Amino acid sequence: MTDLTELPNIGPAIARALVAAGVADARALRAMGAHAAYRALLLAGERPHFIGYYVLHMALQGRPWNDCRGEEKARLRRDFDALLAEMRRTGPAAIEAALREIGLVAPQPQPASRS
Repeated sequence: MTDLTELPNIGPAIARALVAAGVADARALRAMGAHAAYRALLLAGERPHFIGYYVLHMALQGRPWNDCRGEEKARLRRDFDALLAEMRRTGPAAIEAALREIGLVAPQPQPASRS
């Protein structure tokens, strides 16, 4: 395991997800920052979750995850929502939809309806 788990709030599961997303260690996480690291997690296929977003911010500050409150939490929520909006516009799903629209990717079959 990398030294990511030495940061507060970062357990083995999130460390593995970060490594899989290209964040090799705590030094790399610090260099890119929590916002960019969370973007990398989303691009690697992780499902978005606000708590996970602010946990990374708290980890880089050496603070417990539940220390995020008030205006700081509200600001981070706005940043998280903006990141999700950006991912909807430019992320892998948006690119695949554009390719499907111009015929470069086959349409996905629709699930059979249950009657």
